[in-house]
Amino acid sequence: MSENVIEVKDLVKRYGDLTAVDGISFEVHAGEVFSILGPNGAGKTTTVEIMECLRTPTSGSVKVLGHDINHQQKDIKRRVGVLPQDFHSYELLTVKESIEYFAGLYDKNLPTDDLIKAVNLEDKRDELFKNLSGGLKQRVGVAISMANDPDIIFLDEPTTGLDPKARREVWDVIRNLKSRNKTVILTTHYMEEAEVLSDRVAIMNSGKFIAFGTPKSIIEEHGIGSLCIVKGASQSAKDSLTKADLNFETKGNDLWIHVEDKTILPKIVKTLSENGSGYDEILLKRSTLEDVFLKLTGRKISEEVES
Repeated sequence: MSENVIEVKDLVKRYGDLTAVDGISFEVHAGEVFSILGPNGAGKTTTVEIMECLRTPTSGSVKVLGHDINHQQKDIKRRVGVLPQDFHSYELLTVKESIEYFAGLYDKNLPTDDLIKAVNLEDKRDELFKNLSGGLKQRVGVAISMANDPDIIFLDEPTTGLDPKARREVWDVIRNLKSRNKTVILTTHYMEEAEVLSDRVAIMNSGKFIAFGTPKSIIEEHGIGSLCIVKGASQSAKDSLTKADLNFETKGNDLWIHVEDKTILPKIVKTLSENGSGYDEILLKRSTLEDVFLKLTGRKISEEVES
């Protein structure tokens, strides 16, 4: 069983009448990517900032690397790295100078060249920070978060606002952190990001965890199963499926068939083929964390209002 590097019990954070974090408990294992997934305003950043010793909890207990956040903050801060939301460096510093500047704030730090290599910025080492793309700036931020060779690295919404290519490049950097046996705490509102990168996920909404576990276990427990989509279905396709006792929903020109058992797929294809039913294509879509959030809250995460 993996060692616990973070232990949170009954954590609450209130701001006046607003309860930002509402009695959550969890543990983080050494060497895993642990994601807190949820919409803006769910309480993700407040939770990690408490673990980073940047905010004081209203109640509950938090231990990081065996140290209590209320009494041993210096011990914690020496051993963690942080990439905050909206990270920014000095515009006229180069990549190398930015990393060196922030690394110099620590008693112990890794060689700058090693940090540049870790985030694949060797060809940008002498580029001014202001000239970097959003994705490259975030990679500089990750390098800085590694400067003190931390055991735990907190990445708060590291890919917000990036284009898909830049986002996936940051994903590669996060995978590299895991390969270096770092524990990564990731906050994100991107469902795919959490599903692809995480060993375990806590889905957060309105200050509470509404689902917890591996992406696979969460989907199996709360998902809607697989979905067979018949695109561009003709009336004859609908009639054929009805005669074969295959239940479906009509969504525009498409037919949605909920698939609890994948052995039904050959029956669907055979039914449509034998009757010469017209359709464009057949797709199989499995449940995702987005489907889980929709099922548990009645809303898509993209519908949440930023706060």
